[in-house]
Amino acid sequence: MKNRLLVIIGALFLVGMVSALYLYQRFIVHASVPGGLTEDNRVIIVPTGASFEHVVDSLLIKGIVKDELLFRQLSERMNYKRDKMRSGRFEIDEGMRMHELIRHLRGGKQAPVDVVLTNERLLENVAAKVARFIEPDSTELIEYFLTDPFIQESGYDQETLISLFIPNTYEFFWNTSPKGFMERMIVEHNRFWSSDNRRKKAEQKGLNETEVYTLASIIEKETLRTDEKKRMAGVYLNRLDEGILLQADPHSVFATRDFNTKRVTNYHTTFDSPYNTYMYPGLPPGPIAMSSISSIDGVLNAEDHNYIFFCAKGDGSGYHNFARTLAQHNRNASIYRENLRKRGLR
Repeated sequence: MKNRLLVIIGALFLVGMVSALYLYQRFIVHASVPGGLTEDNRVIIVPTGASFEHVVDSLLIKGIVKDELLFRQLSERMNYKRDKMRSGRFEIDEGMRMHELIRHLRGGKQAPVDVVLTNERLLENVAAKVARFIEPDSTELIEYFLTDPFIQESGYDQETLISLFIPNTYEFFWNTSPKGFMERMIVEHNRFWSSDNRRKKAEQKGLNETEVYTLASIIEKETLRTDEKKRMAGVYLNRLDEGILLQADPHSVFATRDFNTKRVTNYHTTFDSPYNTYMYPGLPPGPIAMSSISSIDGVLNAEDHNYIFFCAKGDGSGYHNFARTLAQHNRNASIYRENLRKRGLR
């Protein structure tokens, strides 16, 4: 009898141990985000309008959830399951318990993304770049950029809108809408022009923000050397003041959209377009690219000098020689050609 009782007690103990192990595996191990996940697999993206099944599939594929049944049951109990789930980009911590995971997806803070804006040429290039970082695709973005209500309310047109964008890195939530993106760009634009007396400096030069940006976009394409941007800006401002054609090669390239050309030819300089400053006086209708902050500030802080011309040195330095007279400019052009010859480029 005693032996039988011991057997029963042992069996009950074994059942208890198995049950405890099962409960531990299900509610502790399988109910927690496993360790060893890659950085990419610890990020879950829920698109706008996504279904609950989409979320479940994503969590299973990434290995964030091991016990699908438990996740479904808890999602029901915690009122997470919806016809259209909360969208966003969420970073998941290893070891996060199932109820913590659901709470995080249901109402926790999104993981932001850095939207990097650099020197894109056209609005469609800007849209394509932004679409790499946030949910809307480039088509949605460009359509919003060019909608009549936005254009009218913002004070820009299709030629000048690119001057709204100040190259920088901006933090956004992944599911930011096109409207939300542009509203933020307006705020950042105004913050930029309100700092460092930029608006006052523009007024002192008789230019508005868009005109400064347009001139800066030429500087952006003419030189990669930040330390000569102020001097180059002074050349263009002198030409504007004296009514001399700007004759900027980057304008001719932009006019023809021949962005892969290695040299400007007669085709480019005679192409009839309001952007061709070999043919039309003053500034073109708008910027020919996004302009860097250094180029904008180069215009706002332009050197006060008498230079009217500049010509690349051709020595591989990326710098230019500046001239006050056509005779000096022609000598600089000869130096340029000779340097190219010495480098075997002509």
